[in-house]
Amino acid sequence: MKALVYEGPRQVAVEDVPDARIERPTDVLVRVTSTNICGSDLHMYEGRTPMEQGRILGHENLGVVVETGEGVYGVHVGDRVCLPFNIGCGFCENCERGYTGFCLSVDSDTPGGAYGFAAMGSYAGGQAEYLRVPWGDFNCLVLPEDAAEKENDYVMLADIFPTGYHATELAGVSPGESVVVYGAGPVGVMAAYSAVLRGASQVLVVDRHPDRLRLAEAAGAIPVDDSKGEHIEEILERTGGGADRGCECVGYQAHDPQGHEKPESTMNDLVASVRATGGIGVVGVFLPQDEGAPTELTREGKLPFDFGQFWFKGQSIRTGQANVKSYNRQLAQLIHHDRAHPSFLVSHELPLAEAPEAYRHFDDREPGWTKVILKP
Repeated sequence: MKALVYEGPRQVAVEDVPDARIERPTDVLVRVTSTNICGSDLHMYEGRTPMEQGRILGHENLGVVVETGEGVYGVHVGDRVCLPFNIGCGFCENCERGYTGFCLSVDSDTPGGAYGFAAMGSYAGGQAEYLRVPWGDFNCLVLPEDAAEKENDYVMLADIFPTGYHATELAGVSPGESVVVYGAGPVGVMAAYSAVLRGASQVLVVDRHPDRLRLAEAAGAIPVDDSKGEHIEEILERTGGGADRGCECVGYQAHDPQGHEKPESTMNDLVASVRATGGIGVVGVFLPQDEGAPTELTREGKLPFDFGQFWFKGQSIRTGQANVKSYNRQLAQLIHHDRAHPSFLVSHELPLAEAPEAYRHFDDREPGWTKVILKP
């Protein structure tokens, strides 16, 4: 089969690789029809993670079931399914508690597994023609009858829509509250969109890329361009002293308005722009080690954090990757009943053969390249 393979920093190629196949009775084999390029893929693409050469990338996947193992009962050949990016067994202690992003049964040294992801098991990614899905009954979300018609909406359930929603859940967003989101990438826009769906009275999104800020506005948010001056003062003024809730959707490759990498910038800005006793949800990726970080401290995964101000304001922070299974079925119903259309993010639909060029454009943050769906 054809698949996109990681060959080293900023080097990916579409190659012929061994076909994905059923390996265990509980596996499902999916013919991939949509697979997204994610901002997290760029961390690996840039060589900022311990990604092994030869791995197939791609963790935002949707497709049609073509084969099932003998132990699969609820998923059938012909079903159109969306796969959570994090792989869960469904029966370990963490999965039973709903923490499917931290499954203890996956073949990883740390809790949690994912398709085509560094340090999260050996599972092949889905930027390929076919994908093996472990524990298929648990991990396959069988989609409604409008799945083909709304495929670009439903594929967002693999990661960015639930992850954006997770940011608002971690922050504790309730109806009528104000929310500030740092980062207008796809996850940040989905966090803003989710805050609107949850009834926030006011949603502000901080970024400096005009095309992304326009998408945030399309999601129902107020765009705040931090390259134009005092963005924290603007947030404080608009919210009457600080947002009730804040979402971090950038991660360890955050930059200051001058373009210098400053991993702690969004976290400290959130402390400053969220009110006293407010909640902060962090879904932007932070790593325990990062050889490409700008300082000795941040290379060790540590941040110079405004803890005194954070403590003095009595704020709370919750972090971690989204447990997609906790949200994807309900979010699918919002799509099915036309209450949510996350595909407004999509800027490009491309064949798998054009994936290397798409990675380059997306990594260069070229205007207009906001969300790419590959169609194997």
